[in-house]
Amino acid sequence: MSPLLIKPAPGGHPQHITPASAGWTYVGFDVFALAPGQVIEQSTEGREACLVLLSGRVEASAGGHDFGTLGERSNPFEGSPWSLYVPARSQWRVVAKTQVELAVCSSPAEGKFPARLITPAEVGQETRGKGTNTRYVRNVLPDTAPAESLLVVEVITPGGHWSSYPPHKHDTDTPPAETYLEETYYHRLARGAGFAVQRVYTDDRSLDETMAVGDGDVVLVPKGYHPVGAPVGFDLYYLNTMAGPVRQWHFTLAPEHAFLGW
Repeated sequence: MSPLLIKPAPGGHPQHITPASAGWTYVGFDVFALAPGQVIEQSTEGREACLVLLSGRVEASAGGHDFGTLGERSNPFEGSPWSLYVPARSQWRVVAKTQVELAVCSSPAEGKFPARLITPAEVGQETRGKGTNTRYVRNVLPDTAPAESLLVVEVITPGGHWSSYPPHKHDTDTPPAETYLEETYYHRLARGAGFAVQRVYTDDRSLDETMAVGDGDVVLVPKGYHPVGAPVGFDLYYLNTMAGPVRQWHFTLAPEHAFLGW
């Protein structure tokens, strides 16, 4: 199995990815599966976090603020999420009111911005691509929103379509042409079964991995191009967490695909 493909663990903490475990510097990513009444409380320490409520309802507080009861999705395919931005050196706490799937995206920070709620109405939505590379993007924490190094986005890819396509990369620190951003993909399949395909590769093929990803898998993208394909009949959701030294998303298309445009 590819070292870039992280299968979910059983129990209430199916994904736990740290910079150390990923072998990089910036991105951390966790998923929690909570039963009604279960409580999670954590400190961000030297990292900022974006808590994305993938499904269910919670009572939430962060950075000394009580944000009340959040959540309305029964699964991540149902519209935009409720999310919380949590600064460095602060506490956050959630209490599950129903069955809950919670993602915690994180990256290094100093604590420059206060905790805040990101409502579904505040999530920017756009359609990218055309034809069979059309996909639907929800910008949860884009580079136009306050944060220090973290970027978070959800993408819905209909079955039979390509996504993160044409292949593109963001692995050199040469702004404004390209920015270095580590990235995780958290994959969910609408049917809960089947597979999607993700490739991660570099121009010189020193990295060249092609993975069949299942429901709940994470793919690490330390460098290179990283397109995704969803087979016919299997709608795909993924949650991207990105971070790097410059909080901007500038990328380069694979040369042989550049004629397609973005």
